[in-house]
Amino acid sequence: MNTHLCHVSAQRPLRVGILGGGVAGATTALRLADLGINTLLIEASNGLLNGPPICHLHAGGNLYREISDQQCLTLLRQSIDSVRAYPHSINRRPTVIAIPTTDAGDANALLPRLKQVTQEYQRLVAQDPANKVLGEPDDYYRCYNREQFVALAARPLPKKAHSHDDWLIPLAHHLDADSLKFPLILVQEYGWSLFRMAATATLALQDSPHCQLQLNTRATELEQLPDGWLVHTAASSPAETEQTHKVDFLVNACGFRTGLVDDMAGYRRQRLVEYKAAYVTHWQTNGDWPEVIFHGPRGTPKGMAQLTPYPNGVFQLHGMTDSITLFKNGLVASNQLSAQPQLPLPYLTQLDKGWQSADVTVRTQEAINHMARLLPAFASATVAGKPLYGAQQIPGSDPSLRAADVSFEGQHYARVEIVKASSALTAADRIVAQLADLGWLKWNCLERENKELEQNFLSQDSVKQTPRLSPQLAITSQHSAKQVEAAAVQLAHDRDYPEALALNMG
Repeated sequence: MNTHLCHVSAQRPLRVGILGGGVAGATTALRLADLGINTLLIEASNGLLNGPPICHLHAGGNLYREISDQQCLTLLRQSIDSVRAYPHSINRRPTVIAIPTTDAGDANALLPRLKQVTQEYQRLVAQDPANKVLGEPDDYYRCYNREQFVALAARPLPKKAHSHDDWLIPLAHHLDADSLKFPLILVQEYGWSLFRMAATATLALQDSPHCQLQLNTRATELEQLPDGWLVHTAASSPAETEQTHKVDFLVNACGFRTGLVDDMAGYRRQRLVEYKAAYVTHWQTNGDWPEVIFHGPRGTPKGMAQLTPYPNGVFQLHGMTDSITLFKNGLVASNQLSAQPQLPLPYLTQLDKGWQSADVTVRTQEAINHMARLLPAFASATVAGKPLYGAQQIPGSDPSLRAADVSFEGQHYARVEIVKASSALTAADRIVAQLADLGWLKWNCLERENKELEQNFLSQDSVKQTPRLSPQLAITSQHSAKQVEAAAVQLAHDRDYPEALALNMG
């Protein structure tokens, strides 16, 4: 069933302003422009998706044993939609979940949730075969007992991984079975290339006649009108140019700085902001590696360790300790005076001006040591570049929240408050539904085979049931995988990161 949206008023087409060109703002702009809605996207930096590190889909929330089953199911559905929206951004390799013997957790405790996620994936594929983007539903996860894992250690490395066993052999060659609790779990949770996402969004929005993209530009003042907003901006390049833009609807998608825009708009909102970093290393090893998650208690010296593979021996590391991915006093809350949580000055300086080389070396080495604690051969890894870093917002006061999308103020303002990138398209679709609900848009059927279909569509007079937009965007499918990869490699070079982070894998 195909649908499209059209403007209610032909005399004055709807214009939506978006502040922030991170994954939330860029994805919202992609959705709106794809629907033919005039969109103004304002981004303070010189490129899109310059925010916190992204390395995997979180398809099923398998990294987080502390979150609810409902959040896991939500993340699965959102991840499937995200793959379809960004078709050339996925690294197709599985994730291995390992419980060290030093951890109090039980691997078997994850199995009921995995069964729920598998059933939901099977249901979604049965509903729409195009949802089969995470491999075969019956193979969503597989458990390995100790005997199976030890047997894999005796097998030679395959030239290329084709099966679950193939992906696990490199880990079996390097990991002592005595250091693990079993079963070991392999999940079809794929990697996500931040640079290919950025390239996809940049190519699509630059080519779209419905998107006005303004980089190196920041909002300086907001004026609320009865029918929208005046957005005053200042451009930092090529010259300090001030402009005023009239928009009918304003989307605040400024990431961890969302509170600053809330303050300008006169709205209060409770939220957390957390500063994080991931580290780029090189390790001379053989075989196709999966991502590996070693569970551990957050914020302790034995916190979760995460090994994310890329081509050419490049590995991205997370270590959930205060000396690696987490930062002392790096989780801060808003207060009654401002909707913007205040990070310590050193972290704001790093966000604005980048890292000092000494900090890069020290914290990357801490990450290497943390991984080598569990995977001893990784001690030979070296620093391969500056960290991927940024701050993420978390609406409310629960730091374990992972599935969040959008909230609204009045009839002309939305704030996108995603914690994980896979939630961005959901947020965009809720904004579209809100615009239709307010009467700016109406749904129309392109192919109505019978009158019974009409009840599935939203009109000006009936807003009780919102039809589901296809997650596949024409705007992101116009460029080939090679074109996206080439643009992503250029972005990696421009941002001074190894090109391996932009290359296709799997």
